[in-house]
Amino acid sequence: MATHEHEITGPVDLCLPDGSLNPAAVGWSRTPLHRTGMRGWGRTKRWEYWCVTTPTHLVALTVSDLDFMALNTVYLLEFGPGGREFERSSVIPLGHGVRLPDAVAGAPGSEDVTVGPARPTGNKVRVEIRDENSGTRLRARCLTPDRQPVEVSLLVSRPDGHESLSVVVPWNGRRFQYTSKHTALPARGSVRIGGETVEFGGEGSESWAVLDHGRGRWPRTADWNWGAASGRTGGHTVGLQFGGRWTEGTGSTENGLCVDGRVTKIGEELDWRWSAADPLAPWTLRTPSSDQVDLTFEPFHNRTARTDLGLLANRTDQCFGHYNGRIRTDDDEEIAVEQLLGWAEDVHMRW
Repeated sequence: MATHEHEITGPVDLCLPDGSLNPAAVGWSRTPLHRTGMRGWGRTKRWEYWCVTTPTHLVALTVSDLDFMALNTVYLLEFGPGGREFERSSVIPLGHGVRLPDAVAGAPGSEDVTVGPARPTGNKVRVEIRDENSGTRLRARCLTPDRQPVEVSLLVSRPDGHESLSVVVPWNGRRFQYTSKHTALPARGSVRIGGETVEFGGEGSESWAVLDHGRGRWPRTADWNWGAASGRTGGHTVGLQFGGRWTEGTGSTENGLCVDGRVTKIGEELDWRWSAADPLAPWTLRTPSSDQVDLTFEPFHNRTARTDLGLLANRTDQCFGHYNGRIRTDDDEEIAVEQLLGWAEDVHMRW
């Protein structure tokens, strides 16, 4: 079941001196190894997206620089009927004051990131991503729609030897994406909403973090699926990372499993089945030529977004729910996946 894709084992530049894709950078790695310095302006996209889940809540933080604007977001969802849900997004023309490093923000040896005012008002947000010895500290501040203050403080651990999945997806020499996905990272901390504090992690409550780190030069429009999940199942700590549509025809995929900290790279495109008309109906994800992935995703909530800001427009259905089924590792071990919390999304983007 080994992938046909080239595994990169040493540092490499993503771009050549003229800003085009370095052919030697095409491949995948178990740790972030690409130096992603990119020259030019207009089609470059940079972002850090963190999502941290518990059995009852999730919080997601985004810092992005899209060249012509920056979009920074705090999102919180409380599961169950009547649960709270709110999002605060700050749009910054030309991305003034937002600078994302070439490497993963807040990782050892990389730069920290801080955006937004210390005391945000209205729709403004404050997001901080910092290296803190044994992990990455995530902090955020904003106001709820009814003007209650929100304070996020979470520490994402970096277990020794824990692998991630980094991939270069080449559309052509001038359009390409470097994506680094990190799943099944333990996290703990708290989110305060007004006078209430919600604990993440700690005694008797698991909390897991997923990172989507992206650096690339994109075409004007793109469509994709993304699915991820983290938790304990079948006697293992499991992270799922799946992508679809946007990688087709490139020779690269962003599909992989992280089992007890070890990545299994999946080189074939998955067969995604879902209903665009009813995103809350069950989804299925399977490897078409093997039994490596055979999963059903059962959503319980759809985070919908329909945005048109001129240069930026998107249609997003990001469904949160549970994965069930089975997966198989490179060591040919079959693992039962039972009620693994995560998400699957269907996105059309113009940017």
